[in-house]
Amino acid sequence: MDNLKIPVELAAQIYNPATFGDRNRVNEIFKILRRDYPLSIAEVPGYDPHWIVTKYDDIREITRQDELFLSSVRSKTLASQHAEQLMRDYTGGLPHIFRTLVHMDEPEHTEYRNVTAAHFMPQAVAKLEPKVREIAKRYADRLAGMAPHCDFAWDLAFYYPLEVILSVVGIPEKDHEKMLRLTQWLFTYADPELKRPGSNVTDPGEIIKTWDLVYAEFKDYYDKVIADRRAHPRDDIASVIANGQVRGCPMENRAAISYFAIASTAGHDTTSATTGMAMWKLAEEPGLLQRLKDNPKLIAGFVEESIRWATPIQQFVRSAKEDYVLRGRQIKKGDLLYLSYISGNRDEDAFEDPFTFKPDRSPNRHIGFGYGTHICLGQHLARLEMRCFWEEVIPRLKHLEMGGEGRMTESELVCGPKHVPITFEMAA
Repeated sequence: MDNLKIPVELAAQIYNPATFGDRNRVNEIFKILRRDYPLSIAEVPGYDPHWIVTKYDDIREITRQDELFLSSVRSKTLASQHAEQLMRDYTGGLPHIFRTLVHMDEPEHTEYRNVTAAHFMPQAVAKLEPKVREIAKRYADRLAGMAPHCDFAWDLAFYYPLEVILSVVGIPEKDHEKMLRLTQWLFTYADPELKRPGSNVTDPGEIIKTWDLVYAEFKDYYDKVIADRRAHPRDDIASVIANGQVRGCPMENRAAISYFAIASTAGHDTTSATTGMAMWKLAEEPGLLQRLKDNPKLIAGFVEESIRWATPIQQFVRSAKEDYVLRGRQIKKGDLLYLSYISGNRDEDAFEDPFTFKPDRSPNRHIGFGYGTHICLGQHLARLEMRCFWEEVIPRLKHLEMGGEGRMTESELVCGPKHVPITFEMAA
């Protein structure tokens, strides 16, 4: 492994949100990086150097050592030097506007995670199945009512996981559309269709303005929720967060607002992306639907493979707290490491035939939910809602094919289908 530096023309592509609108192109870029530059440095003009981490084992080695590879001190996603400085100027020296679990290090991360962790463990999530299945049945009926054509991503996949998580949190249905809009502004700020209207995505100052506007809207909304749930607690996650304590004291307000924000955004957007990608795969791969209809026990594996295939959280950035040797490379204290989860989930050394969709893949130790102590808090709920949805839909699907060209969002962070046009027939 002699190639220490990645050619700028190759590395620069993964710094551009528009690149991720073409998943085939992305897969080819990371295939080259895994082969020729598995752990090498990208020096893209305007950015601090980043180690680009593409191999599955390396990503796991980093993410299981939170005490060495930090999440709180630098931007968690790719950010230019100018953007990072603007952020610190804007926030009074902080590297982030939000203060979610994603942005925390130990011991603070575990202390805040424990506020809700028990409610997202498998035993607690299993009790939600009747509620989730009722929602899944309604969306299956809605899909049937749209036959023979719909845009599955735009018409259903955006909304089903949204309703599940927000109903669990305790947010009324009248406000769900608002939460979807804020999610898209936050995660797909660079997508021409989904960005905040009028925003200039080429201006880092404008991007930070968008994030601040999103935070301000969440704060305005959830400050009222916090006050209500403290005065009148209910059986919902909103009451748990509002009354949650860390070290015997109420959560700091920015952290509490951010807790609600991540539940209201990442709590559905990643599952929406995976569900949309799963339908896309079903529609374009002959025989897959019939295979699942013939053997419904494969649906759980279909969900798991969909997560690997979609990998909606494509990357996170960490910084080294101290010197460390990885894959024979000398990582220095303060170095930035770009962890490509989408590359790790296509790693030829970790997955047999990684570019083939296999609902019976076993084992399937993907890192679609991350790894280590930062592994997705909502992973069990996400699996439940996808399994319930497909158990309701697949037996009723009689015919399915793509009805046009599918299209991905243009986002370097959370990416999934924004258009999945399908032609289909369903039993009533």
